[in-house]
Amino acid sequence: MVQLTKVEEEIMQIIWDKGKCLVSDIIAALENPDTPHSTISSVVRILEKKGFVAHKAYGRTYEYFPTISKEAYAQKGFKSWFASYFDSSPAQLASFFVKEKALKPKEIDELLKQLEQLKKK
Repeated sequence: MVQLTKVEEEIMQIIWDKGKCLVSDIIAALENPDTPHSTISSVVRILEKKGFVAHKAYGRTYEYFPTISKEAYAQKGFKSWFASYFDSSPAQLASFFVKEKALKPKEIDELLKQLEQLKKK
């Protein structure tokens, strides 16, 4: 799966949230609604070429919808990130969170419960 640019990902987030939408719907949902229609339309067409969206035509109006779920994209992205930074090692990832003190006690307890359940299987 192709990695999205920051702008493409921002637009995909909107499309995922809306399910089906017009370019005008995307523009209305952007932080900067002054973005030209042609710019957003171009990005959406790129997303279509990359296989992330498809469209249904109603005359000259196109309704866009996602062809890849947000979860599928996130999973693929996470696997790539995980492999790049932690050699696909859950132990290295857990060690990173411990060293960074990034986990709250409640989160640690929840992880320990999940690990115990996994261990029992």
